[in-house]
Amino acid sequence: MSLGGGLRPPAEPPPGSGLRGRSPRSKRTESSGELLEVRVQPRARRNEVEEQVDGSWRVRVTAAPEGGAANRAVIALLAEALGVAPSRVELVRGAASRDKVFRIERRPLTLPSPRRGEGGRK
Repeated sequence: MSLGGGLRPPAEPPPGSGLRGRSPRSKRTESSGELLEVRVQPRARRNEVEEQVDGSWRVRVTAAPEGGAANRAVIALLAEALGVAPSRVELVRGAASRDKVFRIERRPLTLPSPRRGEGGRK
């Protein structure tokens, strides 16, 4: 079936992804992390992060929305504000939109265990 103009029907989210039928605003902890809804304002006067009353976040970045620069700036600001490494912040939805959903992974720190042969004296 051809829809013309290169249009394709929207892809369904994978089963068990937890994205169907739920508001992305609700902060829920899944096995893969916490989802945050973010409204981004590119080309702002200054970089800032603020939490809204409804639980969503507003992030203002000075970077322009060209070539993913604004998305990278948002990831860096969110990571700093939440106290996690930028590698723990993943853009889930909205790469070309002002309204985005990010996944924040907050795994506990794992220290080396002498029982597993990690660390310890030799």
